[in-house]
Amino acid sequence: MRDRKFHFNSLREAKFLLPLYLFALLLLQGCARMGQPDGGWYDETPPRVVAESPADQSTDVNSKKISIYFDEYIKLDNPSEKVVVSPPQLEAPEIKGGGKKITVKLADSLKANTTYTIDFSDAISDNNEGNPLGNYTYTFSTGDHIDTMEVAGRVLDAETLEPVKGILVGLYDNLSDSAFTHLPMLRVSRTDENGHFSVKGVRNGNYRVFALQDADNNYMFNAKSEKIAFDRTVFSTSCKPDIRQDTIWRDSLHIQDIRRVPYTHFYPDNVLLRAFTEPLTDRYFQKADRSQADHFTLFFTYGDSELPKIKGLNFNSDNAFIFEPSVNTDTLTYWLRDTALVNQDTLRLQLQYRSTDSTGTLVPTTDTLEIISKQPYEKRLKARQDAYEKRAKQQAKNAKKGRPVEKHMMGEMLKPEYRIGSSIDPDQNPLIVMPSPIDSIDTTKIHLFTKVDTTWTPIPFQIGESPGQARTYEIIGEWRPGQQYSLETDSAAFTDIYGKVSAANKQGFRVPKEEEYNLFPVTVTGFNGRQIVVRLLNTSGKAVKEQATTNGQVVFHWVKPGTYYLSMYVDDNRNFRWDTGDYATLRQPEAVYYYNKEIERKAKWDDNLTWNPLVVPLDRQKPSKLIKDKATAQKRKTVGRNAERAARLGIQYIPGQTY
Repeated sequence: MRDRKFHFNSLREAKFLLPLYLFALLLLQGCARMGQPDGGWYDETPPRVVAESPADQSTDVNSKKISIYFDEYIKLDNPSEKVVVSPPQLEAPEIKGGGKKITVKLADSLKANTTYTIDFSDAISDNNEGNPLGNYTYTFSTGDHIDTMEVAGRVLDAETLEPVKGILVGLYDNLSDSAFTHLPMLRVSRTDENGHFSVKGVRNGNYRVFALQDADNNYMFNAKSEKIAFDRTVFSTSCKPDIRQDTIWRDSLHIQDIRRVPYTHFYPDNVLLRAFTEPLTDRYFQKADRSQADHFTLFFTYGDSELPKIKGLNFNSDNAFIFEPSVNTDTLTYWLRDTALVNQDTLRLQLQYRSTDSTGTLVPTTDTLEIISKQPYEKRLKARQDAYEKRAKQQAKNAKKGRPVEKHMMGEMLKPEYRIGSSIDPDQNPLIVMPSPIDSIDTTKIHLFTKVDTTWTPIPFQIGESPGQARTYEIIGEWRPGQQYSLETDSAAFTDIYGKVSAANKQGFRVPKEEEYNLFPVTVTGFNGRQIVVRLLNTSGKAVKEQATTNGQVVFHWVKPGTYYLSMYVDDNRNFRWDTGDYATLRQPEAVYYYNKEIERKAKWDDNLTWNPLVVPLDRQKPSKLIKDKATAQKRKTVGRNAERAARLGIQYIPGQTY
C-alpha cells in the first residue's frame, strides 16, 4: 500500500511539474539559438519547368496556344522586349505570366513544316528571390522534325566597341543584298547585355546575318534612323560533339568543382557584327528655339550649302542678324543686332530653305514661323533693374572706401568664361568664351606676364578666334615648362554688339616642369600605309591627345604621369574624323580598335609601345574599365549569403544540398 501510495503521489507531482519542465526546455532552446541568424536559408534555385502544352520539342503541332507550368510562383519581366518568337511574328503575340504559369498565344498563321522557337532569355525568375531561369527556349515544329542548328555571335557598337543590348539579329537564306531591305528576317534573336546572340531552331544551310534596331516592327531595314549591322560573309551551319568545362562555385569566391560536360557545339558561334546608324541625309526643318531673347536657332536634320533666306513679317530683317552656323550647317543661330528687336517678344518670319522630297531630291520649301522669346521683355526688364540697383549699391560702397567708381560698369555686364585651369600643358592655349558676339577687343587692355625670379614681366602673345568654335578666343603664347604666368584683362577689354563691356579679370596659371612629363612614342603595325588616327585616352575614355599617321609612328608629347588607354580608327577617306557606314553602297563604318590593356606612364619615361590591333579579337579589345554599360551580373548573391550563414553555424555549405 505504501509503495502504491508513493507511486500515486509521484505521478501527481510529476503532472504538476510538467509545465515547468516544458517552459525551462523552451527557454534553453531559445538561449541556444541566440547566436544564430534569424530566418531560414535563402532560396537560390531558379524556377523549374514541370510541364508544357504542347510538350517542348513536339512535332506536327497545329495549336497557336502554348502553356508552360513551373514548380513555384514566377515573374515574367518585360516580355514584349525580352521574349523573341522565331520565325518573326508580324502581329505581336500575347505573352502573359501569372502564378505558376506562362501562356503564349500566337496571332500569325502557323507556317507549314517550320520549327518555332520562343526564346525567353532572362525574362523568367522566381517570385521571391528573383532567381532567373536564364536562357530558356521553348521549341516546337509544325512539320515532322525539329531544326536544331544555331548561329551565335556578338554585336558591338562600331564607333565605341560597346556591347549593343537588345538589338534584333536575323538570318536570311536569300543571299542577295536587297533581301535586308525588302524581306522580313527568316529567323531572329535578340542580344543580351553582353551583346551576345544565339539564333536557334535553324535549318541546316547557308545564311547571311544582320542586326537591326527595328523601329516599325516589320523585320526589315527601311529607315535610316534604324541602327543596323551587316556582314557580306555567307555562313554555313554545322555542328560537332564537344566538351566544355562547367565551374561549380561553393560561394562567390571559391570554386567547389570543375566538371567536363559533353555537349553539341553549333557553328558558326563567333559572328561579329559592328552596328551603326547611317547619316540622316534627308533634310527637313525640325524646330526653332529662342531660349534667350537676343538670338534664335533653327534646327535642321542635315546641312545644306545653300543657306535659308529669312524675311521678317513684323520686323525689318535687312542686316538684322549676325549669322553663326554649326560645322555641318544643320544648326543655324541668328543673333539680333538691334536691341529694340531683342525686346520684341514675338518674331514672325518667312523661312525659305531646301528640303528633300520623297525621292530624296532637294526642293524649295517655305514656312511661316512665329518665334517667341522664352524670357518675356517685362521679366527681363525687371531683372536688369534689380541688377542695376545691386551694382549701384556696390559702387556706393566702393566710393565710401575710396575705391574708384567706374561709370561704364553701371550697365549690364558682359561675362566672358575664362577656360584657364591652375596649370596648362605647353601644347595648350587658354580659351575665353564669349556669351554673345563681340564688337571689339581692346588688346591694349589685355596683358600677359611671366614670373622671372620675383618679378612679373610682360611677354608677347596673340589673341585669335578658335577654329570651329563660335565666340571662342585663344590666347596664343610661348608656354615654357616650369614657368608661372598671369593673364590680366582691364575692364572694358571686350565689348559685345549690344554695348556690354567686360569687367577686369586676373588669373594665374603655371606650366609644369619638363621632368613632370613623359614622352610616349607608339608604333602601330598591320595597316601598310593606310591613314590611321591614334588616340590617347584618359581613365574616362576621353581622348586627351590624338595624332594621324600613315607610317604607323606617332609620338605623344607632354604626357602627364598616370593611367591611360589607346584607341584608333582607320581614316579611309582621310578627313580626320570617324565616319559611319552606308548600306546602299555596302560601305562598312570605319574600323575602330582598342589596345586591350591599361598603360601606366611615369615622369621622364620615353619608352616605345608597339601595337598590332589585328592580333586580339575585336570583341575582346575594349578594356572592361572603359565599357560604359556594364553587364548586369546574372549570378545571384544568395550563394554567398548562404555560405556566410553556414560559416556562422560552423558547417560547410554546398549549393543545392538540403539543410
